Amino acid sequence: MYICDEKRMADKINTFSQFGDAGHGGITRYSLSPEAHQARDEFVRRLKAIGAVVETDDMANVYATIPGTDPTQKRIVMASHVDSVKNGGNYDGILGVMSAMEVLETIQAEKIPHRHPITAMIWTNEEGSLYPPAMMSSGVVTGKFDKEAVLSSKSILDPSKTFGEALEKSPYKGAAENRLSAEKYCAMFETHIEQGPILEAEGKDIGVVTCVLGMVNYRIRTYGQADHAGTTPMQYRRDALYAAAQVLLYLHEELDKLDPELVYTTGEIKCHPCVHTVIPDEVDFSIDARHENPDVIRQVVEIIKSIPAEVAKCKTGFELAWKRDTVYFDKKLVGYVKDSVDELGISNRFINSGAGHDAQFVSYMMPTTMIFVQSKDGHSHCEEEFSSVAQCTAGASVMLNAVLKLDADS
Repeated sequence: MYICDEKRMADKINTFSQFGDAGHGGITRYSLSPEAHQARDEFVRRLKAIGAVVETDDMANVYATIPGTDPTQKRIVMASHVDSVKNGGNYDGILGVMSAMEVLETIQAEKIPHRHPITAMIWTNEEGSLYPPAMMSSGVVTGKFDKEAVLSSKSILDPSKTFGEALEKSPYKGAAENRLSAEKYCAMFETHIEQGPILEAEGKDIGVVTCVLGMVNYRIRTYGQADHAGTTPMQYRRDALYAAAQVLLYLHEELDKLDPELVYTTGEIKCHPCVHTVIPDEVDFSIDARHENPDVIRQVVEIIKSIPAEVAKCKTGFELAWKRDTVYFDKKLVGYVKDSVDELGISNRFINSGAGHDAQFVSYMMPTTMIFVQSKDGHSHCEEEFSSVAQCTAGASVMLNAVLKLDADS
């Protein structure tokens, strides 16, 4: 078994945390921003220094590859992203990139024999924080998204600017022939922070990821009548916000009767006209529900469809925004990860991912799996995000040995 180097990992964590430093312990590093390009520059500089060959594709994804002893073999890729949410942390996404770098550095430093070429990769715009949607480039490369549609995605900060314009200006825009493909690559691994509290609560350092949970996202709407807040008696009101509150309570009460593993969230609400002197006439809110079992997801949908047509004298409605099926990772790769973490003597458990990742799209193209590293207090997408250097290095060591197992068996 091989072990990655904690000092190198600590140096990478410290260095990459400077690119987009928000001044409060975290980063804001939007995709294709100057800060994101600084992170890519550092990635390229370090990997060229160990002899990796760097390529880029038409979505500005970056690939750094070291050769194997058998040039006829397909590449094994380890990939994640360097972009962040606004005021995010120093581990989400970038840990997978640093881990991939550390695997290549360890192989080269220790002259570890391997047959396959091995690639460390950066996906462009996984977060979709500045240019939605999330997982943009992996969606395009795997055929889940239309490229022309995403090129027209507008900046949330300046709608006059598009992702396509930013891509054209990027020094990392390359050729479509360099894209990740099943013809050139045999498998993908992605190391990531857990982004939740389960591993820490159970005293486990590593999560062996089996799947990405299926989910549905609906928009729920209530329709009332806008009237003056001071002159309309309560019995005459058709208050859409009050009705929305009743609907939300109904959803909570009914969804709580389902499997306790179900998670659901209302994270967005729009109230019209949103004026303190006007009774709301329309409210639109989200309901996001996630579970591994499609039968549970179907029950969620049935509950949504059972919302009364009228609540508190207001009409109601619902609309599916988007959904995904549970994505199961390749059993052989999951097995390599499990064997590696056990042989390294690192505490671990099987776990699923409630969050979406580029790996879920890639899994439709080639065998794929993920490795989770414990998140302190379960924090993520915030500046408090933290995983220890030892845990980060352990995640990289697990990936290194899992990659080598695949290399030896294929």
